[in-house]
Amino acid sequence: MRANFVAVIGCGPAGLMAAETLAEAGYAAHCFDAMPTAGRKFLMAGRSGLNLTHAENPENFLQRYGDARPRLEAALLDFSPAALRDWAAGLGIPTFVGSSGKVFPEGMKAAPLLRAWLRRLRLQGVRFYLRHRWQGWRGDQLLFATPQGERCVAADAVLLALGGASWSKLGSDGRWAETLAERAIPLAPFRPANCGFEVAWSAHFRERCAGLPVKLVSVAVAPNASDFPPRRGDFVITAHGVEGSLIYALTAPLRDALERDGAAALTLDLLPDVAEERLAAELSRPRGRDSVANHLRRRAGLTGVKAQLLRECLSPEILRDSRQLAAHIKRLKLPILRPRPLDEAISTAGGVPFDVLNEALMLKQLPGVFCAGEMLDWEAPTGGYLLTACFATGQAAGKGVAGWLRQASEDRGEGTA
Repeated sequence: MRANFVAVIGCGPAGLMAAETLAEAGYAAHCFDAMPTAGRKFLMAGRSGLNLTHAENPENFLQRYGDARPRLEAALLDFSPAALRDWAAGLGIPTFVGSSGKVFPEGMKAAPLLRAWLRRLRLQGVRFYLRHRWQGWRGDQLLFATPQGERCVAADAVLLALGGASWSKLGSDGRWAETLAERAIPLAPFRPANCGFEVAWSAHFRERCAGLPVKLVSVAVAPNASDFPPRRGDFVITAHGVEGSLIYALTAPLRDALERDGAAALTLDLLPDVAEERLAAELSRPRGRDSVANHLRRRAGLTGVKAQLLRECLSPEILRDSRQLAAHIKRLKLPILRPRPLDEAISTAGGVPFDVLNEALMLKQLPGVFCAGEMLDWEAPTGGYLLTACFATGQAAGKGVAGWLRQASEDRGEGTA
């Protein structure tokens, strides 16, 4: 009896992990992708250092997935950060933990890991069909657009790992949503995650400060939600507003507040290690002939972009009032206009809701069709959490396909593949 033919559509981390899982289980995995090469977004993610996962304790790690935790937890426990590191080591790519707990491959780059992975997959019998853009179905067969024209493929099972709707130039364009909608699969609207936000900077501030980092601050969403306590770190001023890892971690509450209330703001503590009373006492000392800028530098240690932020956001009257100024240094309100466009986001929320899937990540309305990776409706901050969940759901969906095929074979009285 022949091995079952499984079409894996999408050659990012989730799709490749699903293919590996299927190959190890003895199934013929054939991978299709619209791009000329596999793992395009994966390579881009590693340009400044590939953050594979995070080494924090398991409970804190799982909390990063918010409302999606109950549906992701089993997969994340099965393919944990420790398991991911062991997997990379099996490819000959040792990893190390950085000072912030982020886990990187030695050498920091994605390309060596991807090359080793693709080499192993081919040795396992996985086959690749690139420049094959999935168009849906024609009858019972999968339909692809290729440079040579349309191609129909018959598969015993299908695993979709098509990514979200950001970075379309790398293949994640979300066009698959229309195809699934045609099959009456209810989908959650795409929303930006891990994205920058726009602020109405003055032309003067934009010219002076765009591109500068704001370091060692504490940031919260105003009014602060208990699920998103203030976070410490750095962010970057852009010509349009703000971005960076600290902002990305607050994407969900900022985006949700904008959608719910039509307005949102960040509250910045520019000196998180200095008490407000001490700051007020220092600022109340006579200024003499010092300018406001010099007074801030001498009494509060505030210079550069932090001082510019105060001048941008506060009136001259507040800048001259030591107690009000101290209060605003500790709680500077920065109104947010809107998120940056979806295609600029590092990742997206929305897509295939978990309630249309069974526990094996198979679409309830389309038996034999499974989903994995970022096309599922979940989100997490950068820091290794995105990649870990893509790997983990890829493995989980691959196991789901294998289990479904085994059961189908047993039901036909054929035994296992």
